Amino acid sequence: MKLTYVKTGLPSIVNISKIVTIHYYEFDKNFVFSGESHNFWEMVYVDKGKVQIKCDDEEIVLGQGEIVFHRPNEFHSIRALDSAPDYFVASFVCNSPAMQYFEKYHTMLDKTLKSFISSVIKEAERTYIIPKNDPNLKKLVKKSDAPIGGEQLIKTYLEQLLIFLIRSITKKGETNVFPTKESMENHLVKEIKALLENSSDGNLRVSDICESLGYSKSYLSRLFREQTGETIANYSVRVKIDKSKQMIRDGRLNFAQISDKLSFDNPQYFSRVFKRITGMSPTEFKNSLDV
Repeated sequence: MKLTYVKTGLPSIVNISKIVTIHYYEFDKNFVFSGESHNFWEMVYVDKGKVQIKCDDEEIVLGQGEIVFHRPNEFHSIRALDSAPDYFVASFVCNSPAMQYFEKYHTMLDKTLKSFISSVIKEAERTYIIPKNDPNLKKLVKKSDAPIGGEQLIKTYLEQLLIFLIRSITKKGETNVFPTKESMENHLVKEIKALLENSSDGNLRVSDICESLGYSKSYLSRLFREQTGETIANYSVRVKIDKSKQMIRDGRLNFAQISDKLSFDNPQYFSRVFKRITGMSPTEFKNSLDV
């Protein structure tokens, strides 16, 4: 007996047909972009700091974790507020009717959706040559050794982000992107990272983390290394260097003050660690901001 199968179509709510630019910016506190308009969509996500954005005649302030969309032909400009900002920009062509939800839209991005931003950034860096801090970049150039499927992954990550945002806007679904509950081990690793990243002086000890989470040092140390490929101590140092970069861009403290604030033994040791992690000395990094 011959069976009859019905082929079910898979309609697309949003279809991104082209990527125009992708950037992750690390600017100093004096950064100003005078503005532009173009015939495609642009999405801006603030990872750190605070920025002021002008959309046509409206001015809004975006803080850490907030996202805004600029519709085609909308004039928009951006400038730093108070401190050196880190922010992500993706511009793309999408003519799907569902994009109407994003006109004049900005919001605090749900924490479960931030992974899509990170995935787009990582895949873009693998796929395209992206000059550092170049707001005038007009064309993406593909790397000769780009991994297969990079463009499609960028497209699908962005489309998934848009779909979950639309669900949130229409309140017809939830923004949780995980089909099942995260394992306790993944949760613990995220908690360890959060504790280190939220430590103001970078002096949080592994024993402090163990006491906070209620697990032994040997268990958490082994778990973190298995999940991330590095030790808690190494991750803590990288977090401290990221904070020092933010402080250098902010321009309020000198290197000795930054070293002291982040609990390095002395400025010379801070400089050595900074160069080992970034490939540049603190002075070279500061000078690169003026390029």
